[in-house]
Amino acid sequence: MPASTREAVRVAVLADSDTRWKWGALTARRITTATAEPTGFVLRGRATPTARQLAETGVSRTAPREVTGAEFLRAIRDAEARGEGYDVLVLALVGGTVRAVLQGLADLALDRRPVIVTGYVGVVYEKLTDGLLLRHGADVVLANSRHDAERFRAVYEGVGAGAASVVEAALPFLGGAPHTPEAGRDTLVFAAQPSVPATRAERAYVLRRLIGHARLHPDREVLLKLRSKPGEHTTHLEEFPFQKLVRELDPPANFRLVYGHMGEVLDRTDLLVTVSSTAALEALHRRIPTAILTDLGVREALGNHHFVGSGLLTSFDRLDKGDAPTPDETWLARQGVASDSPYEAAFDAARDRVAALLAQPALPPISPYYTAETAPGYLPGILARHRLDVTAPEPRESGLRRVVREAARGAYRHGVQRVAPVIRRLGEL
Repeated sequence: MPASTREAVRVAVLADSDTRWKWGALTARRITTATAEPTGFVLRGRATPTARQLAETGVSRTAPREVTGAEFLRAIRDAEARGEGYDVLVLALVGGTVRAVLQGLADLALDRRPVIVTGYVGVVYEKLTDGLLLRHGADVVLANSRHDAERFRAVYEGVGAGAASVVEAALPFLGGAPHTPEAGRDTLVFAAQPSVPATRAERAYVLRRLIGHARLHPDREVLLKLRSKPGEHTTHLEEFPFQKLVRELDPPANFRLVYGHMGEVLDRTDLLVTVSSTAALEALHRRIPTAILTDLGVREALGNHHFVGSGLLTSFDRLDKGDAPTPDETWLARQGVASDSPYEAAFDAARDRVAALLAQPALPPISPYYTAETAPGYLPGILARHRLDVTAPEPRESGLRRVVREAARGAYRHGVQRVAPVIRRLGEL
């Protein structure tokens, strides 16, 4: 039955980190007419967010259910068997996981599969081609700006794949009140990233310069906005947390670490500084003065090359002198921030595409670009890394088994985040 004949659209979101859960849940609301909250699932893995991280996103009153890939597919299959199948499925995942889930959904052979939507949680500055081709096969591949939409279509058309799935939209979490200076308030916020910059020396450099800036400007509040607390996980591994590096220094009273919802932090921000965080786009949308650092170079590995032409590139030396960059309006418009069109209108095309697909009597088969024919030496490895055998019997888990499993997960995460980096560093000596 086409979803257009039902009273309500049923939506599910599968995410693999706190930031992707935020993107997925907000995207689901902006591109559908669903009135109920989307049913949420988060994949169990090294980046599984904690309850605190999920709550901090502020996107849902109901915590998403933690599942394996196979458990998620069973949930989709069982929902359809009960006559409660999902109409729209938002995959807020890395590219390889998207491709694996596409395969799993195709193998389910549902009578009526959901409309599949995917995209990127922020600035796309690496693995553009591979990431896009792994996502090919979804009904809708969202681009967060006109710039991204043009790049996405060029990749798909360049390999002979259909580009009709690419739909221009915007980042779903932009918003908030425009920046309004307040008398007596002068707050600089540095938006940290877990893996940019990556090395200990570069992260220590950024921290020293921030603390030095705070000392040069004692009347300015300098906040280091962190994504996660020690031991928590996010989209990327953080080998050298700023929380640990700062212990080796003696910051002044006007410098401190902060956590919390980025939108709330931006409410009191007068200058946003970062290397390449998506927080820059949130700040620019609200017309908050924003600076992209060049101190460590303008490099693809840092992601700040994305901001070439923005007018925002600057250095700590210039910031210490009181300079503030002026954004290029043409660049802003192409990036989908601070544009002349109303923000909500940015999702009109995506809503129309989803509605048109829901109205069809039947959806076409899932047809990804990467298949056993086009990528026989690559695809099997992608699929093998994900456990998506829904035919295997689901284990009945006792309370003791659950405790043991959680302990094992904790040990695994500790090994990935703490032990493995130490071993790698020792190997470099």
